[in-house]
Amino acid sequence: MALLQGFDVLSLARFQFAMTTVFHFFFVPFSIGMALVTAIMETCYVRTHKDVYKRMTKFWGKIFLLSFAVGVVTGIIQEFQFGMNWSNYSRFMGDIFGAPLAVEALLAFFMESTFIGLWMFTWNRFKPALHAAMIWLVWLGTTLSAIWILSANSFMQHPTGFAINQATGRVKLVDFAQVITNPQLWVEFPHVVFGAFTTAGFAVAGMAAWQLWKHREPEFFKKSLRIGLLVGTISVVGAIFVGDLQTRYIINEQPMKFAATEGIYKDTKDPAPWTLVELINTKDHTVSGNIEIPYLLSIMSFHQTHGAVKGMDTVNKEMEAKYGKDKNYYVPVKTLFWSFRIMSGGGVFLALLGILGLWFSRAKHDTIENKRWLLWLLGLCLWLPFILNTAGWFVTELGRYPWVVYGLYTIADAVSPTTTAGQLLFTNIAYFLIFTLLGGVMVYYSHRVLKKGPVDLDQSNYGLAGDPFAKEAFKS
Repeated sequence: MALLQGFDVLSLARFQFAMTTVFHFFFVPFSIGMALVTAIMETCYVRTHKDVYKRMTKFWGKIFLLSFAVGVVTGIIQEFQFGMNWSNYSRFMGDIFGAPLAVEALLAFFMESTFIGLWMFTWNRFKPALHAAMIWLVWLGTTLSAIWILSANSFMQHPTGFAINQATGRVKLVDFAQVITNPQLWVEFPHVVFGAFTTAGFAVAGMAAWQLWKHREPEFFKKSLRIGLLVGTISVVGAIFVGDLQTRYIINEQPMKFAATEGIYKDTKDPAPWTLVELINTKDHTVSGNIEIPYLLSIMSFHQTHGAVKGMDTVNKEMEAKYGKDKNYYVPVKTLFWSFRIMSGGGVFLALLGILGLWFSRAKHDTIENKRWLLWLLGLCLWLPFILNTAGWFVTELGRYPWVVYGLYTIADAVSPTTTAGQLLFTNIAYFLIFTLLGGVMVYYSHRVLKKGPVDLDQSNYGLAGDPFAKEAFKS
């Protein structure tokens, strides 16, 4: 029992959900993006009839299938927690949360799982264009899954289309159309999906860069790197653009979150400067030193050179007046402040790196294999999108503290009443070991695929036998 001293049920339940979600979120965006990259590669094969694109499709398709499998397993573990650790939340939100999750499971997940199976085992049974359509349907299914999952999450950020059941005190669904047209969803969804495409694009580019750095299969991996960079660079620019829309949206909807990402306790002056680094006395919220850029926060927040931003102290008073003084409405400021800078700064860095890589890999002046410093940097940065996705998740989820459903239901109210600290400590250790094993398996087999290279792809369903483009492909 002495081991459990200092641990409480709420903290352990929150840590377990955060651990599970972060690990799950490593693979879900990656698999969504890899479906797109793989579909683009197979489409290039259909259009050009060149064997190299078919080999690329099968090679990178192996890594896509690995990420999809690990994502499914971790997603199942995550769903278990709603019943085990957050049963009060499940009772409160069941009417709302159940509808989009049911649609996701019965429609989107069923669709992507079915067409993954067809795509894997029918290389020689359908015409190439029809076979390519299957991987596009897989990509569509993964994207639809994201919509339905994020519609539930968006309700937690901005409740809409509901009423409170006076007899039970729980929310009930009264307008499903409002749930799926939630304005929060349509600034959150494109940001997440562009982040997924960015993850896969730069991961493929990074893995291909390492192979080029080792002088392996130059034609194969240069084409792979080029496609990865095109997908990743276009997507990260899109993520930056829709991220700006999302930030401007939360200024009004979740002002505490926005103020925390900028480390603002006191109301800013007009025009508002942007703080790069800030040192704050956490006891009285006074600023003891900072590095500021004049006008920039007003420009980023309101797209004009004037405008003040409310600080957390002001927002906290407003929330106390609205929801009562019995709660602490301050969010984890340091975590949000630095997570936001890691996410946004890392996104800009990837955009610049992608543009640089595309410049040196363009067809007429292809010199990227001679830029070993650039290949090394691209290879190192294959991990960066995963870090940026995690930082973005921290901003989104921790920024609504203390609410699990914003303005309606707190995190403390949502935890299961019968769960004990001992049970949670045991399952935390068990899940950590499971996730470590799964992550190790994913990295090991991905490394094994890369080390083996694009060989032995002409076996069974991955062969060219019976392919109507085979002869032309070999000639080209």
